[in-house]
Amino acid sequence: MRISSLSKLLFLMLSAGCLAGSGLAQGLTPPPADVAPKSAVKLVKKHKVLPLDVRTPEEYHAGHLQGARNLDIKSPEFATQLAQLDTAQTYLVYCASGNRSSKAANMMREKGLRHVINAGAYIKLKEAGAKTE
Repeated sequence: MRISSLSKLLFLMLSAGCLAGSGLAQGLTPPPADVAPKSAVKLVKKHKVLPLDVRTPEEYHAGHLQGARNLDIKSPEFATQLAQLDTAQTYLVYCASGNRSSKAANMMREKGLRHVINAGAYIKLKEAGAKTE
């Protein structure tokens, strides 16, 4: 039986996903952001996205992107808060390292929010020149 190039590619992608997922479960490395920090900062500056900080309120109050809204992914109300978001809006999600923002972005997409960008780590966005409060 002959395997097509597409089948081989799909197999490799699935295999890589399983390996990456096993590392994520162990908390070794956060998944990659959807965009580079400099690109994320440009989107925020041009008002193309609404920043969502999914860290705890304490982390948020210690410093966050200018204009960001805080939705704590660890909060029991997180799913309810997601249901209240505008599905036409584009959201730029970030956290401390990229783990929580990745989980939040996936949850948002599962809830029907199609315009979601995982920007990863707050510190990387700050280093890339994002305005903070």
